[in-house]
This record gives sequence, structure tokens and C-alpha cells, in this order.
Amino acid sequence: MAVTVETLEKLERRITLTLPAATINGDVEARLKKLARTVKADGFRPGKVPMSVVAQRYGYQVQYEVVNDRVGQAFNEATNEAKLRVAGAPRIAQKDESPADMLAFDATFEVYPEVVIGDLAQAEVERVATEVTEAAIDRTVEILRKQRRTFGLRAKDEGAIETDRVTIDFEGKIDGEPFAGGKAEAFQFIIGEGQMLAQFDQAVRGMKAGESKTFPLSFPADYHGQDVAGKEADFLVTVSKIEAQNLPDIDEALAKSLGIKEGTVEGLRDDVKKNLEREVKFRVLARNKAAVMDALSNAATLDLPNALVAGETDRLIENARADLKQRGVKDAATAPIPAEIFKPQAERRVRLGLVVAELVRANNLRAQPEQLQAHIEELSQSYEKPSEVMRWYLGDRQRMAEVEAVVIENNVTEFVLKSAKVIDKVLPFDELMTAA
Repeated sequence: MAVTVETLEKLERRITLTLPAATINGDVEARLKKLARTVKADGFRPGKVPMSVVAQRYGYQVQYEVVNDRVGQAFNEATNEAKLRVAGAPRIAQKDESPADMLAFDATFEVYPEVVIGDLAQAEVERVATEVTEAAIDRTVEILRKQRRTFGLRAKDEGAIETDRVTIDFEGKIDGEPFAGGKAEAFQFIIGEGQMLAQFDQAVRGMKAGESKTFPLSFPADYHGQDVAGKEADFLVTVSKIEAQNLPDIDEALAKSLGIKEGTVEGLRDDVKKNLEREVKFRVLARNKAAVMDALSNAATLDLPNALVAGETDRLIENARADLKQRGVKDAATAPIPAEIFKPQAERRVRLGLVVAELVRANNLRAQPEQLQAHIEELSQSYEKPSEVMRWYLGDRQRMAEVEAVVIENNVTEFVLKSAKVIDKVLPFDELMTAA
């Protein structure tokens, strides 16, 4: 039977579904009879409860379930016959007037949009590249040294200098009154490593063990503690201990302590270089992928299904709640989170998802088995036991689906870079590593 589809606005459609009342009633009666075999009621043995009692107790619920099932089935059949790709769940409403012995329902829903991707040859994409320099290797080795440093007490007449670890008692007051978080005892930090506000760090420099001083400190306007942000406090600080750092030499002993098989400085630097190159590769790919996705999104024309945007917004809110819960926020599950905060992000995700799907379909950019295998092998190389990591991925469908999504995005990135006007740029190592 031909299905009449009414176009309401852009992607919104409506169809009318009609169901024989006799079919609904027959299904309800059959389900109630089946239910009667196991239902329990006071004064009756199991399976002996009269149908009138069963119908009175469960009739409405069973009727609701039957109608939902039958309407859902009819909706699927109608949209398949009309060759419609439904985006999101339909809104079903029973019509006030129906043909004799029939029940009529209006199903209002959205369909997937037509995605038109413009001429990618006209799109401009900035493609960055970064080299792992000897200076970058030197800095990483220094970080590894710091991770294995020790500290020894300074002489009492020696003042604290940069890289020293100091143990202090402090108390801050604003307008003569203490404030939350402004007091601590036996608090440790390392001078010059950004653990404290610059004014606090500077004030402690030069102080000796047993010495006290009071100094003013202005909290930045964007300080994370809103109660003190933009205000000036007076801090009383007493230094109880000063320890100088002792860095290990860059030698075979350090290399061995870091698990380098060869146990040589050259082997250590080679290992650091390989790890940095792996990290640079992933960061460069992520940055170039983001540039490609921006260009691809700008080149496409489509309408966004509101149902998909709403669904994506809900997912982002749930992720935010999960994050709040993990941070220990009380009542995270019921915390008010306005949907408007996430709507732009949801719209971008839906838009990109639809555009990427169309590009993949039109150009056969699906992930191939050998690509999945190669990507997992590459991921596993940064772990101590690569074979176990590979089994971990291969043994879980959800994890493999995530890998497949990444590989498809990589295929899309490569395809667009071959088609677009590419502007190559060499990005300094430090800039790449510090970029958000």
C-alpha cells in the first residue's frame, strides 16, 4: 500500500498510520491470557485468577504495550516502503478521529539530510610538520633526571634558591581576616617550578631555615578560588626546612635505571627520540585532522536534524555529569546543566558526523582490516608488553569500533589533504607540545 508522506518543514515529515482495532484487541486478549497463567492475586491459586481480575489490574498496561509495538512495527514498515532514512525517534500522537473500526496515529519525525560537499580543490588547509630536535631530546632527558632527583638539607645559613624544596608554614589574611585555604603547616614546594603564584614563589627566595616574613600578595582576577580572586592578601610565612636538589648524572647508571636495555647514554637518547617522534606524530596528525575537519565542514551544505542535535546534547550533558561525579562533586547526577552550553558543540559534532559519513560513502574510505591491524600495532608500541595490548584491543568490539572510527578519520584526512589547497607550515617542537 502506498504511503503518503507529508513534508512539514525542512527535514520534518509526517505520516498517518492506521491499525485495525480488532488486531489490537486480539493482541491485548492474547497477552492477558498468557499473563493470567502466572499472575498472583490474594484468594486465588496461581493460574486460576479470573480474566476479569487480570484485565482490571493489567489491562491498561498491556493495551499501552500492544499499541506501542504495533505502531512501531507499522512505522518501520511505512518508512521502509517510502525509502526514508529516519533521524531520531518519531513523535507519535493518536488522532481524535479515525475510520470505523480503526485506530489512527500521526507519526512526526525527521529524515537525514542531503549532504552536498563542495569542491574540495577550493578549500585551504594548513598542514603542520614538526621535527624532534636535539634540544627537545636534551630537555626530555632533563625531565627524566628531575623525576629521579633527591634532596639534601642546606646549611642553616644558606638562603633558599631556585630548584630548592622548601617546607613552610603560612597563613594569609584579607583585610585582617583569615580565609578558606589560606593556611597550611609543613607545606612543601619547589622554588621556580610554578607550583605557587609568582609573588609567593619570589617572596620565599633568599629566606633561611627558621626565618619568618610577611609580604603582600595580589590574587589574579581569574584565580580559581572565586572568593579571593582579584583581592590582596597579607601572608605570614615561616621556613622550617630548605633542601637542595641533587640531580643524577647523565650516565650508564641513569640509563639502566630507566630500563634502557643497552644501558648506555646513546641508547637512552635513542629511546627518548623514538618516544618523542611517536608523540609528535600523533599530535601532528590530530592537529592536521582538526584543520581538515574545519575545511570539510565549511565546504558542506546541509540541514541539521534537531533530533540528532538533541541526542548529542544529552550525551554531552551525561558525560559532564560523569566527570563531575568522578571529581567528587556532590549531587552530580541532579546538578543543573543548561543544554544551551553544549548545543554549539553538539551541532558541530552532528554536522561533522554527517559530512564525514557522506565523504566515506561516496569515496569508499572505510577502514580496511590491514589498516586496523597496523593502527593497533602502532598504539601498542608505546607499552611495555605490546602483544598484550593488541589482544586487549582485538578482544573487545567496543574498543575495535573506536579504533575503526580513528582509522576512518585518518582516511578522510588523507583524502582531503590530497584534494585541497595545502599550506605547509613547520611548527616548532615546543609550540606543538604546549598547544591545547
